Amino acid sequence: MPKSKRDRKVSLTRTPRKGLEAKQALIAELRRCVDTYKYIFVFSVANMRNNKLKDVRNAWKHSRIFFGKNKVMMVALGREPSSEYKENLHKVSKHLRGEVGLLFTNRTRDEVDEWFSKFRELDFARAGNKAPYGVSLDTGPLEQFPHSMEPQLRQLGLPTALKKGVVTLLSDYEVCKEGDVLTPEQARVLKLFGYEMAEFKVTMKFLWNSETGDFQKLVGDTAEEEEEEEEDDDDGSNED
Repeated sequence: MPKSKRDRKVSLTRTPRKGLEAKQALIAELRRCVDTYKYIFVFSVANMRNNKLKDVRNAWKHSRIFFGKNKVMMVALGREPSSEYKENLHKVSKHLRGEVGLLFTNRTRDEVDEWFSKFRELDFARAGNKAPYGVSLDTGPLEQFPHSMEPQLRQLGLPTALKKGVVTLLSDYEVCKEGDVLTPEQARVLKLFGYEMAEFKVTMKFLWNSETGDFQKLVGDTAEEEEEEEEDDDDGSNED
């Protein structure tokens, strides 16, 4: 009787090896991009959506975009001056925190700024997002919903009932106020009623030039600047 494929033994010792090989391949690819492209932009993403980032990748096929795997990217570029792959790349690594990525390109800063300043896409907000404006619903029939949806709407907190087979809002209902941190229920109601409150956008924050090794800040917030100043002070104190 032939053995079932389900009974096949898999050596767990291979798993870490494969993970290591994948990391090494990514490091090699990142360094190849450093050698190939003139500029590296560090960018941040607001209201990350995979499908939106895919649209950006498709539009920038002439360049390379890396997003996620921050620690591996830091290893590839170098965390310290002594370990950096090229001059000042440790400064790039310093800013690989949170939802950020790298754009390797030969396009100029003006070309990059022009394209990304125009690329903004709306999507439905998720729980935890802040409402940019308030939304209220008026009393009356909600004919866009089938009668089978009425229990779900009621569960979400809406004062609804069926009147002659039509889902009806029995009283005015405030879904959210401006500035509210949305709950899962609020986010669901806003989506059901078609309110797209989350804006996906990519912001270029730093630029590294491979020809000169220059690293410059493009935009930044006060908190980040204060943090950098503290780190610089620490570095200065260590040198003394």
